Amino acid sequence: MALMIGTPNHFAHEHKSAATYLDVAANDHGDEKGLLVHRALQRIESAEPHLVEIGPGGGAAVEFLATRAAKEPRPLQLTLLEAPGVTSTSLTDAIDRFNAVGSCVLVHGWAQDIGRLVREPVDVISASALMHEVYSYGGAYSGLHTMMRTLPTVLHPYGYFVYRDVYAVDAPSLHERVVQSYSAQAWLQFWRMFVPHYLREGTHPYHHHDDEVVARQNSRIVPVAELDSRVCAVIEAPVGLFREVQRHYITCRDHAWRSGVLGFRPVLDGPLSGDWIDFRAGHKRVHYALTESEWMPAMRRANLLAVSEPFGDHHVIDGDIFDAVSDVALMAFMAAAEQGDDDCARTWDSWLTREGGETYAYLTLDELLSSFAVHSIEAHPDQDAVLMPVSADDVFTRDRRYYNRFLAHRLPNPLTDAKQMVLFQNIPVSDTNTLQRGLATLQTICSKPTLARLHTAIHWRG
Repeated sequence: MALMIGTPNHFAHEHKSAATYLDVAANDHGDEKGLLVHRALQRIESAEPHLVEIGPGGGAAVEFLATRAAKEPRPLQLTLLEAPGVTSTSLTDAIDRFNAVGSCVLVHGWAQDIGRLVREPVDVISASALMHEVYSYGGAYSGLHTMMRTLPTVLHPYGYFVYRDVYAVDAPSLHERVVQSYSAQAWLQFWRMFVPHYLREGTHPYHHHDDEVVARQNSRIVPVAELDSRVCAVIEAPVGLFREVQRHYITCRDHAWRSGVLGFRPVLDGPLSGDWIDFRAGHKRVHYALTESEWMPAMRRANLLAVSEPFGDHHVIDGDIFDAVSDVALMAFMAAAEQGDDDCARTWDSWLTREGGETYAYLTLDELLSSFAVHSIEAHPDQDAVLMPVSADDVFTRDRRYYNRFLAHRLPNPLTDAKQMVLFQNIPVSDTNTLQRGLATLQTICSKPTLARLHTAIHWRG
């Protein structure tokens, strides 16, 4: 029954395990990753709670839980489920720290095989930034639905599933057609290089004839692969595709930053990465160091230093100015990669291999909540539990303020960049009181057709 997400060759084991990615780039926001896990633990009455984290990455959430476990009066068991071939030095260190205050074991296997890898029901299962990889590498919606059906069979009654991943869009469907305009040269260059590859090679839902991307420049329809980066483009496409372009542009920019190929490397992790001028507005100072890359022209380097200030062994600059400098450098970088420059092409290809085929937004919130509920209750002929959030504050988003500020400065109609957070409880259908509380929560979020579908599934079983 389990669907192997590892069979496709395009799951980039080497790139996913690279220290610059897993130990650094993917090893942040530990408090956010562990927030709902801690909330679930406060509601669990077990004398020795057993937690499972799917896709622990660099161990940021493990670090957070180790701190919490030290204050927890009950002993905690933690099982980590990581994809085969994916390793991390920082995760190994985090496991050691957790074992000093609790019990932690690492198991390698595929996410959809959790029902076989975790042999006894557990109290909490957590997945952070993992569901989009299941979608991208594990059979698209089929892979997601397989996991949704499996999770309640691995959870105790009243256990919890903690979900954290990229927020989709505030729209009835990802296929809703919208029109956006692009005038920034770097973004037009990215559309030309990335979107044809993504639509051709990636796992995505945009296959219907109504999902066609229609780009116009100078009032004429032009193929996306032939966009002129010097001419404003008006593009009509599914809103979900625009969401993908935004998220991939940001990950590509961050990847180029970390590589040092642009001639500078900003500090993206640790205390200096949070040097805010105005947190609410997403305005920060950026700390950066110059790299030895010879690709950056001397004049551009001199201009960068002219608007920066020395700070110890590196420099600091206003984030808005740094974003403008980065866009110019990124545009030149992509043009060089397109023309075959060795360093730039290598950096572009490594990002494209690691993330270029992934789909970050695959379900709207309405679809997400209803899919978990319906597929969980259809898991097995004997299944009598349904995964739903019980309280309204168990469903929320965390805005990425810095990214949203950047997007607002570059795009006329930016889509919100955020993390979607949901705490699902495995509710027995026989518990009508808790079930009614869950349904009341969904009534404030979901559409009437969604609620009708959910009521039908529950009453059919009940």
